[in-house]
Amino acid sequence: MYVSAKKILSRIVSPKQLMKHEVFLRNIYSLLYSGSKHQCSVCNKKLSRFLQLPNNDLLCARCGSLSRDRRLWTLLNSGFLYNGITVLDFSPSRALARKMKSIGNINYISTDLSGNFIADFQYDITSLDIKDNTVDLIICYHILEHIPDDAKAMAELYRVLKPNGKAIIQTPFKDGDIYEDFSITSPAEREIHFGQDDHVRIYSVQGLKGRLEQAGFVADARIFEGDEYHGLTANETVFVLTKP
Repeated sequence: MYVSAKKILSRIVSPKQLMKHEVFLRNIYSLLYSGSKHQCSVCNKKLSRFLQLPNNDLLCARCGSLSRDRRLWTLLNSGFLYNGITVLDFSPSRALARKMKSIGNINYISTDLSGNFIADFQYDITSLDIKDNTVDLIICYHILEHIPDDAKAMAELYRVLKPNGKAIIQTPFKDGDIYEDFSITSPAEREIHFGQDDHVRIYSVQGLKGRLEQAGFVADARIFEGDEYHGLTANETVFVLTKP
């Protein structure tokens, strides 16, 4: 029902207007999912259930967070956010962008080139208009798999991050080696080979770790357990990076 309703709305309402009224629409829609069996860790809404999407991901009817968004928010609240911190966030989920913007004691910088996310800037990740050593925390979630020159992007992240600063990075992963083939350019073929029509590769955990270390980072691959109550998937891998 959710997917069908979203498709109908997208035909009669512009993306800009949908984004503007998203919170109101979700507040109304989420009444259908009121309950106490689950709770979203982003908006704190208690739910009878999460919405299961066609790819089996779990979405919060109230704020629109996916399982990876809820994991990220839980991780951020484990000690990554503190007074006066400067955070650079690439194409953040709208649920998390709104949450981060509501925190008054941080300098939150959001950026997106696509126009599909809430963002203050349109930075090119391979050429950031940001001074060296100025960011305390970088959030780069499901971005690098879209970037042909990921080495240049990683170098830019390293450049703008302060010494001892942290970066939190996640991408889709596969077993074995990184799979990339730059002769594959059509959206249809990219979806077949890389799982999405605007992806240019699929990383392996060890392959991404190696590239991040080549960029200078200390890379810690953390694997998290599932949590049915909060709609968190099992065996989820997230990289926590440190700039020495």
